[in-house]
Amino acid sequence: MSISIYTDGAARGNPGPGGYGAILRFQGKEKELSQGYRLTTNNRMELLAVIVALEALKTSKHKVTIYSDSKYVVDAIEKGWVFNWQKKGFKGKKNVDLWKRYLPLHQMHNPKYVWVKGHAGHPENERCDELAVNAADHGNLIPDEGYEESQKESGLF
Repeated sequence: MSISIYTDGAARGNPGPGGYGAILRFQGKEKELSQGYRLTTNNRMELLAVIVALEALKTSKHKVTIYSDSKYVVDAIEKGWVFNWQKKGFKGKKNVDLWKRYLPLHQMHNPKYVWVKGHAGHPENERCDELAVNAADHGNLIPDEGYEESQKESGLF
């Protein structure tokens, strides 16, 4: 038995309002997740979709496969970049707060990643895109505290 997770992120401007969408599928059951943020980036939403989906799992005893159209997320994990970033204290890297939130989930679930081409008719990817865009455009937009805090620290806010 395995759990399939489909994810996507969106930002209207980069940075700008954004959102994520995720679909979790297990034994014929499906759950959709989404949330909008008032100021964020596309890469943050792509990664946050994965994090929130993994956090929603109630067990770690099943294999997990994550389908994402984000080369940023898939390559960082599958090519081991994030583990090297971690060893070097994430020096000079973006989205450190989210990567630090992701890493324990990776240890717990050890997900396999499958990159899918975005906007190419993949039904679940298209649905996740719809969820992410709707969340960014019409959702209850909340602060992306990690992003906004990093902008304050850099003097951009």
